[in-house]
Amino acid sequence: MVVSSLRYGNFSTTSLSFDAALDRVRELLQNEGFGVITEIDVAKTLKQKRDIDFRPYTILGACNPDFALEALKLEDQLGLLLPCNVVVTLRDGKTVVSAVNPIAVLGVADKPELSSIAKQVDERLRRVLAAIALE
Repeated sequence: MVVSSLRYGNFSTTSLSFDAALDRVRELLQNEGFGVITEIDVAKTLKQKRDIDFRPYTILGACNPDFALEALKLEDQLGLLLPCNVVVTLRDGKTVVSAVNPIAVLGVADKPELSSIAKQVDERLRRVLAAIALE
């Protein structure tokens, strides 16, 4: 299992096809208490709006309502940083799944009391990435 990090997110690859990975990520998110409240098919949007062919690339807006409520109670404008984005795409023939780093994202709010929530969300998203890497 390999989960790699960027400053603003984490990612892993899977042997699953794009479509299978997308379905499995939805399941894994649900197992971790997240609902997918938005879904953006970037390739489809670019084709419709700009007639551009783009590789499969879907952004899932994942939300854990308990953590979201806790965070919004601490910072009313935090909705600007929600939901947690998870991306499923193809890169160099491999299916890649990425998730935002909530510690980095919530850090911009400069509210130390959010760090506990961010860490818990990060742990759950990392488990999703670790699980998909094993598939």
